[in-house]
This record gives sequence, structure tokens and C-alpha cells, in this order.
Amino acid sequence: MINLDESLWRPEQLPDQRGRVAVVTGANSGIGYVTARELARAGALVVLACRDQRRGEDALSRLRAELPAAKLDLGQLDLGSLESIRGFAARWDLGPLDLLVNNAGVAMVPFSRTVDGFESQFGINHLGTFALTGRLLPHLLAAPDPRVVTVSSEGQRFARFDLGNLDGEKRFSTAWAYWQSKMANVYFAVELQRWAARNRVPLRSMVAVPGFAVSNVLSGGANAGRGAVWRALVRLVTRLLAKPTAEGAWTSLFAATTADLPGGSYIAPSGPFEFRGPPVARSGHRAAYDTSTARRLWRRSQELTGVTYEGPRDQPLMCLAIAARVAAIR
Repeated sequence: MINLDESLWRPEQLPDQRGRVAVVTGANSGIGYVTARELARAGALVVLACRDQRRGEDALSRLRAELPAAKLDLGQLDLGSLESIRGFAARWDLGPLDLLVNNAGVAMVPFSRTVDGFESQFGINHLGTFALTGRLLPHLLAAPDPRVVTVSSEGQRFARFDLGNLDGEKRFSTAWAYWQSKMANVYFAVELQRWAARNRVPLRSMVAVPGFAVSNVLSGGANAGRGAVWRALVRLVTRLLAKPTAEGAWTSLFAATTADLPGGSYIAPSGPFEFRGPPVARSGHRAAYDTSTARRLWRRSQELTGVTYEGPRDQPLMCLAIAARVAAIR
């Protein structure tokens, strides 16, 4: 546990973020919007990475109305398309990237495939996150204290992870596919931390679990066309169990900004079942310790996406960029 009175933690406690550059995926609504807003309020330059350009522009307008002095930018990014991910990274022109919040995802959607042929929940929630982080890695490693926060779900605890059925090729269940993709987020985040340690780079990778908060993840996007029974069930469950959207962003903000938080931390609400409460560092989740599965998933993800993570020793230009950045700080 870190040295902080978590019971009193609120977004108002965010440390000064001036000088930091952050990317928040899925920032046009819900938890992503709040995460981007609070980082910008604290002084960071925040890039809203959104799939839908119009919705992204609407979110940008709302944020500028709320925070006229905020430093904001908008980038088009579809995590269901490896080409879109490649293009987003290729267009990056803001220099070192201090923070990447992998927030975007889909939940409990009917079976469908991404443009690259992957089952949509696995393809967007895990493979898209894996590919984006890898594509942005040179910019992250050019920052003095880079951090990656990957948003998982309390539902990942119910997953039976099956490396032989990652893509729904054998059988498909909406809920199990979602939970498995969210467990994959945990495997990825902790293995990224191990990768950073092996390569002796200062990057810190965190898992953030928001708890059950009001959002449009169950009613929007691919779920928008579902029937009246589904919509009624979502409304009922949300009314009975969900906390305000803003509270759902607490764990992401905590993981993104708490100074002495060690890499590999799993941040979740402090209350029962990780549903509610201020953020705390938790332990005991099996995916955080299953190194064998994490490494196998990592190798498989590199094969499927074509994105290979290379350390500074493997990339001379990256090494020079890091050295130049450190020299400038000193």
C-alpha cells in the first residue's frame, strides 16, 4: 500500500500536471471524458483519441467550454483497426509522451469482427491496446518518467482464460469474451512492467479497475441496436448498482498521477467487489502473477498485430532520444 490516506482521495488532489503530455483513448464520453478533463484541469496537454471524429469534436468543444485555458488536442483513433492505430502513431508530432491511458473499449457486445478479422472484444480491448502502446513506445520512452495506465474491469476475475479460444474461434459467449479481454488487459499491463524492468527503462505500467460506473459502454456503440429487453436490463442494473461516472475515473487518475506508485500496481475501488470506494492498490489477482500465460499472450499478440516491442538497445535512435531528453532535464 502506498503512503496516502486513500479514504480522502479525490480528483482535486491531483498533483500539478503542467509540462506533461497525455493521451486518453475513448475520451469523448464517460470515464474517458472525465479522465481527460481532470488531467487537463491539472495542467496537462491532453490528446483525446476518439474513434468517431464528430463525437470527438463535440467532446473537445464541451471541454473547452468547461476549461477555457486547457491545453487540448484531438486525434482520430479506431482501436478496431490496426491501420488506424498505425496512422495515429505515425501522425504523432507532440514530442515525448508522458502518459498513455488505455481507456477505450467495448463491453458485452454481440459477436462481430474487426476490420482485421478479430473478434471485436478481444480485438479492440486487448489487441488494439497492445498495438497502440507498442506503436507509441518510442515517444513514451523519450519522456523522463513515462506511465501507461490500462483500464480493465472487476469482471476479469470471473474469466476462465483460454489461449486456445482468444478469438471466439471455438465457442463464443458475450460475457465470457468480454471478461477474457479484460483479463488480457491485466496480463498485458503487468507483462509490460516486466518488459520495462528487463530493458531497464523507467516506464511504469499500471492496471486501473473503475468499478461499476454510469457510462454508455453497455448501451452505446455496438450495443446501441440491441433490443428493448437489453436496454431495460441495463437501465435497471445501472440504477441499482452504478456509481456516478466521475467516480469511475478515480482509479485511472490515481494510477496516472500518484507520484510514488510502483509500476505493476493494480488500482481498484476499496469497497466490496471493487465496485465502489476511493482507489487503493490491491493484490491477489491471479492474472497479475501468472507470468507463463502473460508471456504466451504477449508473443501471440505480437504475431497477430505485427507490433514488436523493442528496448532502447534494439533501437539506436530511441536510445539517442532518451539520452537527449535526460541531458535536457539535467
